[in-house]
Amino acid sequence: MSDNLILKNIHTLAGVDNEAMLLKKGTAMGELGMISFAWMLIEEGKISNFGEGQLPSADYSNYEVLDCTGKMVFPSFCDSHTHLVFAGSREIEYIDKIKGLSYEEIARRGGGILNSSRRLHDATEEELTESALNRLDEVISYGTGAIEIKSGYGLNTADELKMLRVIRNLKALSPLTIKSTFLGAHAVPTEYRGRQSEYVDLVIKEMIPMVVEERLADYIDVFCDKGFFTVDETERILEAGIKYGLRPKIHANELDYSGGIQAGVKYNALSVDHLEFTGDKEIAALKNSETMATLLPGAAFFLNMIHAPARSMIKAGVAVALASDFNPGSSPSGNMQLVLSMGCIMFRMLPTEAINACTINGAYAMGISDKLGTITRGKIANVFITKPIPSIEYMPYYYGTNKIDTVILNGKIIKDSIPV
Repeated sequence: MSDNLILKNIHTLAGVDNEAMLLKKGTAMGELGMISFAWMLIEEGKISNFGEGQLPSADYSNYEVLDCTGKMVFPSFCDSHTHLVFAGSREIEYIDKIKGLSYEEIARRGGGILNSSRRLHDATEEELTESALNRLDEVISYGTGAIEIKSGYGLNTADELKMLRVIRNLKALSPLTIKSTFLGAHAVPTEYRGRQSEYVDLVIKEMIPMVVEERLADYIDVFCDKGFFTVDETERILEAGIKYGLRPKIHANELDYSGGIQAGVKYNALSVDHLEFTGDKEIAALKNSETMATLLPGAAFFLNMIHAPARSMIKAGVAVALASDFNPGSSPSGNMQLVLSMGCIMFRMLPTEAINACTINGAYAMGISDKLGTITRGKIANVFITKPIPSIEYMPYYYGTNKIDTVILNGKIIKDSIPV
């Protein structure tokens, strides 16, 4: 199989960007570059050229040709928030949710994050790696080409390091572009209840130095929200991480107006995520910042929560990304096609806005939009070819089935003729 590919007779090439933008804000999110009846060349793992009409004459004898008649080509999804490394599912808590128990009530009973922490402690690094690779294969088949994975189910130094080593294994074994985030401050372990400040000290004085020494994380995260970590605690942890070269990403305002968004902007966080409780003050803080507002519709859907005010954010000129929050407790799906649909249905985003939120803005929220997220000459060739579909709007509209025919990552065909 050739390392060079020709995609010809493309019905629509979507996500085209000749300006190499790093993100899209506000009304610009509604603009999606497209070329009808297009061709694209992939050489040495990168997008080398593309255009409209017939492929220019040249010697293509060493290229593999893919006929995309009736099909569309998109940049692969960039899923900037997941907890994909975990041991076991939590469907019993799912029943508790159906019965009406809140997220906080389940956590107080030893469920939630603490449940996943106990299970992860008992799992080996090899078991965690194998199960995570299976999940990565699944998300690839739905169009994901880049993914961020957080720790946070360890909640002690040894197990946090174990999680991060698993993510390092995945980087070596998977064709996906993977970013790793240290989330030691995901919850307060049972043994530190009533002594939360001591756990914060453990994260700062022991975990962060060891994580950095082994070069296990690209970013640092804190769950800054009601019942978890305060703004003061969050800022202490972020300051420690920044000193070691870890840029922040923050869980914020999922459960209440926590001050997490403002803390994220203050410390130049790459993204602040969840954001169900976002008002005028939070939007004003985000508007002129370099911080991506990342919404997680899967969690809001699964937990039956209020919806983040995406329309108000976009109207104000804020940059918005969409991510899956793939995890066993509050969003057990990494299907970014479904996230795309949820962005339109739940948040009233236009299809073009939602596509940009799942691609270029998701890439920005991982610090990789200079390499991924759009159809741009010189970027890594992470794209997918759809089955024959009539329009780009069909992608979010026809939810529930896999509309992808072929996945190309790093310029190589990874999955071809993907079943429904």
